[in-house]
Amino acid sequence: MSGRRILVTGAAGYLGGRLIESLAERAAQGGLDCLVASDLREVAAERRLAGIDYAALDVRDPALLDVLRWHRIDTVVHLAAIVTPAPRSNRELEYSVDVLGTKNVLEACVAAGVRKIIVTSSGAAYGYHADNPAWLTEDDPVRGNAEFAYSHHKRLVELMLAEYRGTRPELRQVVFRVGTILGETTRNQITALFERPRLIAIRGSASPFVFIWDRDVVGAIEHAIFSDVEGIYNVAGDGALSIQQIAARLGKRCVTVSPRLLRGLLALLHPLGLSRYGPEQVDFLRYRPVLDNRRLKEEFGYRPSLSSAEVFELYCRSHGLGPKPP
Repeated sequence: MSGRRILVTGAAGYLGGRLIESLAERAAQGGLDCLVASDLREVAAERRLAGIDYAALDVRDPALLDVLRWHRIDTVVHLAAIVTPAPRSNRELEYSVDVLGTKNVLEACVAAGVRKIIVTSSGAAYGYHADNPAWLTEDDPVRGNAEFAYSHHKRLVELMLAEYRGTRPELRQVVFRVGTILGETTRNQITALFERPRLIAIRGSASPFVFIWDRDVVGAIEHAIFSDVEGIYNVAGDGALSIQQIAARLGKRCVTVSPRLLRGLLALLHPLGLSRYGPEQVDFLRYRPVLDNRRLKEEFGYRPSLSSAEVFELYCRSHGLGPKPP
């Protein structure tokens, strides 16, 4: 196995931490020449792994170029993004990190002569639209939604990546449009929906979810690092689960409401601070993008270990969710 000189942005995040742990094992076996874990957050000394260089660095910082040059990085894995905004976050900050931060990473990669960049985009880049096909492929347009910062920013990032593929082909790209990530310790705004006493179903919509095991995302990234493959790929387990199927696996009731009623309630409650979600949340629940993973398996060469249903069952077991035995 040839050595690689890798830098990971967002390395202290949920997914970044799992990737660094896995790559550290490869480094210990001599499979890497250099591994730099970069994140805005400082990693405490007792949590640092042997053989890894840690860099406390904002993805918007021009000093990233110096770090790439100093370590002679040939492969960058760009994970840094604001997935779950903090309570005091704002749209301007999220744009600066998600979009301008990615621009800084791309510019630094080109200037430093990096050979490959692997970017985690999202199925959210396709957007939450009534006319989405039942199964989205990589050939479908990324339309995002202006009302959802994360979805909109992922679309803008993908447009930027497309431009670089045309003007800077020497920087090879692997772009992953990732489904909903689940694992033994996952907790985020999506899993918060599953922990409520009752789940909400939108009348006339199955509100399907495609899930992907966090270890499968790490596996796909590693395959991208250590192979010559490039391109754009949906990353999701086989199959999908409707909101009704999810409720049944959780042993919870599923309350069905009309989209008009829910939209009206959220429009009333959100300005009063009684709901963190506004009326746009109805489309988020109603028109969820469902990712076709055939290209991931047949062209990229990675087959997820767990299906959507299997990874959701793993998540339920690890969080003690589901019907209780009599």
